[in-house]
Amino acid sequence: MQQLNLPDFEYTLRKIEDKLHIFDAIRKKYLVLTPEEWVRQHVVHFLIHHLGYPKSLIKMEAGHSQNQRLKRTDILVYRSSGELFMLVECKAPEVGIQASVFEQAFQYNMHLKAEFVFLTNGLQHYCYAIHPEAAPHLLTEFPSYKV
Repeated sequence: MQQLNLPDFEYTLRKIEDKLHIFDAIRKKYLVLTPEEWVRQHVVHFLIHHLGYPKSLIKMEAGHSQNQRLKRTDILVYRSSGELFMLVECKAPEVGIQASVFEQAFQYNMHLKAEFVFLTNGLQHYCYAIHPEAAPHLLTEFPSYKV
């Protein structure tokens, strides 16, 4: 797997039916280790172990309906009150964070209404604060989790 510029973590790999799988501590199961899953697992461990985000308030690959079609977000982080704090969109390292990725995440967020949107391919990272009456604001630091 490609070296990411997110902190490394102790992960558990297992070969199942000739495919490499990684253990997902949120969903508590092994998942096929794709380049995007590699990024997703690094991000969730970064959120929990480096930024103190509560593991119990993180949802992985959550489905939601948009324009009568089922869509799936990579990572959602909630407040203890149940309000959506952050939407995270992960891409494989070889996928650049281009306009289409921004558009996808912000389309999802028009419906979900998270306070922050984080886009990453493990090498490039963009985190935006979302304000209803203003344009998204690119942050220079990752937001700390506030209960």
